[in-house]
Order: sequence, then structure tokens, then C-alpha cells
Amino acid sequence: MEFETLDVVIVGAGLSGINTAYRVQTELPHRSYAILEGRSEMGGTWAFWKYPGIRTDSSMGLFGFPWRPWPHVSNMASGPEIKAYMQDCAAAEGIDKKIRYGHRVVSSTWSSDEQRWTLHTEVTRDDRTVEKKVFKAWWIINASGYYSYEKPMPAVIPGIKDFGGEVIHPQFWDDGISCTGKNIVIIGSGATAVTLLPAIAKTAKSTTMLQRTPSYVFNMPKDDRLAMFLMKFLPFSWARMINWWQRMFIETIFVHIMLGFPNFSKRFVIGEMRKALPKGFDVDKHFTPWYGPFEQRLCFCPENDFFQALHRPNCRVVTDHIDTVTETGILLNSGEILEADMIITATGLYFSLLEGVSVTVDGDSITDTLGKRYIWNGCMLEGLPNSGLISGYTAATWTPGADVRVRQVIKVIKDMEKSGATAAVPTVDPKQREGMPALLGIGLSSTYVVTAHERIPKVSGTAPWVNGSSWASDVWRLVTSNVRTGMKYTFAEKKKSV
Repeated sequence: MEFETLDVVIVGAGLSGINTAYRVQTELPHRSYAILEGRSEMGGTWAFWKYPGIRTDSSMGLFGFPWRPWPHVSNMASGPEIKAYMQDCAAAEGIDKKIRYGHRVVSSTWSSDEQRWTLHTEVTRDDRTVEKKVFKAWWIINASGYYSYEKPMPAVIPGIKDFGGEVIHPQFWDDGISCTGKNIVIIGSGATAVTLLPAIAKTAKSTTMLQRTPSYVFNMPKDDRLAMFLMKFLPFSWARMINWWQRMFIETIFVHIMLGFPNFSKRFVIGEMRKALPKGFDVDKHFTPWYGPFEQRLCFCPENDFFQALHRPNCRVVTDHIDTVTETGILLNSGEILEADMIITATGLYFSLLEGVSVTVDGDSITDTLGKRYIWNGCMLEGLPNSGLISGYTAATWTPGADVRVRQVIKVIKDMEKSGATAAVPTVDPKQREGMPALLGIGLSSTYVVTAHERIPKVSGTAPWVNGSSWASDVWRLVTSNVRTGMKYTFAEKKKSV
């Protein structure tokens, strides 16, 4: 069997994958690597999603790569802008030459005898023919995200099959879909719905966001005013460095206050929403969630565009439950009927780690037991040798979390090189496991998280079995922690594990 041998294989050419590649090639320059990307383009989320208004809901001052800062003054960038930025960054560092497009990983198998991973891939060529290719790698770093590209979270909507109009999920939006002059109902109240509503309301006859429960929505200035000010007087690199630290400080304090003082935070955010909404708007009904800020992801909107849309006569929010969908609209439990030409089901993501990949270790399947395994320092999974799992923060800005986690993986690799180890596998002592809490590795109460609890790896809340949500504490752990805590090393010469 022919195969290609690499030291490190990175799976996924999205934001986390490109950042991982940069860290690998700068901190492990003697190691060979490649990025395997199943699709035909880089960008991950920002190349995949096409719905109107698609954008980040974090400040680009933090969302951009720390090694090549976001070059514009805009705070919240569109999907195409983020994709173009990623392409520029990858090209500038030579990372684009390391990407193997159309390489979908089908299975990965660890052999203790070889001390290597074997990856089986399906390679789609330009003529759409598919061939198989095998890779051997010392390390795999998975950076392909935590949701399925193939399917959204299942949502039971009574009567949806009887609807005579269009039913669209934002995950599968394409350029041929038009909302112009139509009565649109968006089902959902998360970040996607909050982004869709103002974009669609510009051309639709009517736009209704139908939600079962309210969400928090907070304004963010369209442009980064501090960055604009600093760049007038300082070199770009200095201005961006100062701006990054200022943004990180503000975000850390903001999230800490929101989580630490939930009653105050709830009053503050609701008060800000009340100011932005039309006079007399029923805030108690439509914008007073039962949970505190950041217990689910806080939705941000640029220059209050979401609230400004609700000042339009063709745009509204309805809080109710669906009785049934009819041929021409939606009948609510209250008896109200929402007429619709198109229903957009912004009902959430389907949580899926290592989507579509069969993972085995010495013949034992790992795929079906991912949700029973503990996360090691946010970047590896119990029982998987030489395997990084990189994701960003879900309640805070994504990229700082993804960056500190890949740096933790590289710290493990460097310690292995120094000691001569050939394998490192996070391992929980059986006696310790008996008393360990099994908490969800994602600390959100969002529906897509709660419904996926059996598929989400666990944490104990005590290092190293944690999945941090604070950059400051994660960096402190990176600098001070011993990588051998909770880790079993194998040394090839004597085939001895310690």
C-alpha cells in the first residue's frame, strides 16, 4: 500500500486550521506538515455559509490572527471579507501551499506498534473523479470545528411538510434564493436569526422573527474607533498590538462581570435593548430571557442594525409556540396566524466532532465514545494518542481560544521531542475517575448544546481535565502547567509507558 508520510497532519483549512499551521511551521520548523481540507476552498465557516448578512459577531481586533492582525478599522466583518483576509494571511506565510484541497478524511487509525496514525482519505479531483489516498502521520491536529456541515440540528416543526412555500435552512442557503417582495418568517432567536432579520427586511414584504424564548442582543460599533485613533499616530503593528490588548482586557472584564453578577448584568443588557427598541415595545415579553447573559452566547449587532430593523413597519418579533404549519403560514398556540411565502429555520447547529471520520486506536473504535471522554487542557481527548483537538471559545471571541490551545499542543510535542517520547496520550487514573464530575465541555445552555450532551466530551472542572473559557487563565495554565500531568508517554526504544 502506497502512502505519504508527514510529521503532522492538520485537518481543516478554516480559521483554526490556518492558525494551527502558522504555529506548527514557526515553532516546529523542522517538522513536515500538510493541511487536509475536504472542500475546494479555504475559509471553513466563512466560505461555507452564504445567507444574507453573514458576519462575525466578535470584534475583528481579537477575531483576527494574532500574528497578522486584521488590517481594517471595521469591527464586525462580513463572511466574504473574513475569507479574503484568511487567504491573504495564508499566502503571506506560505501556508496556502501546504493545503491539500478536496482531501476528505474518512478514517484515522492509531497503531501502537508503528507509533503512527494512518489516515485514509477520499480525494476529489477537478474533474469530480474520486480516488483514495493514504497518509501516515506522527501527529494529527483536528481543526475542523464542532458542527456538521452535512446537517443542521433536527427541529420538530408540526406540519412543516404541508407548507406550500419555500422552507430554507440558513446552512444550505445559495445565491438563487430571493426574499424580495415575500412574507418571510424566521424561526429562531440566535445569532443567525439576529443577523438575518435586518438583512432580509430591506427587501422583503414582511419579516417576522418567531421565537420560543427571547435572547440577549447587544450593540457593537461598526468601526473600531480606538484602532482608527491609534493608527493616526503610531505604526500599524504598534497600533494593532495596543488595540489587541485593550480589546482582550475589555472582553475579559465584560464576560467576568456578566457571569459574576448575573442580576446586574441582566438589568444592564435589557436596559440597553430597551433604549434601542421602538417606544412602547414589549421588552418584557420579547427581550427578557430566563437565563443570564453568556449562559448562552450573547448576540452582537453592528450599529444596532437589528433594533433599527424593528423600527420598520415590515419587521417584527413574535414570541410564541407553533401549533402547526399550514399551507400558507404558521398557526401559533395563541391562535395568531403568520402568513408566509418562505420559512427560514434558523434552529441551530448539529454538534459533531470529527464529522464523518471513523477513529480507532489499536482496533478499538473511539468515534462512538467521544462524549464519554475527558478533555485535557482544552486541546486533547482522553485516550487519543498524539491527537490535538482545536476549537475556539464559544462564549467569547473564538480565535484567542483556538490559538492558546494549539500552543498547548505544541508544548506537548516539544516536551516529547526533548524526552524522546514517541507517543503522548491523556489518561485518567481509574481510581480518580470514580470521583470525577462529568460536566459538559461547553459551558452554554443553548439548545444545540443541551441536545448534544451525549456527544460532547466532558470536563471535571479541575486541571488538567478542563476546557477553559478565559484567555487569561488559559495562558496562565499554558505557561505554568506540567504537560505530563494526566499524560502517559511512550518511549519507542524500550516500548515503555510512563
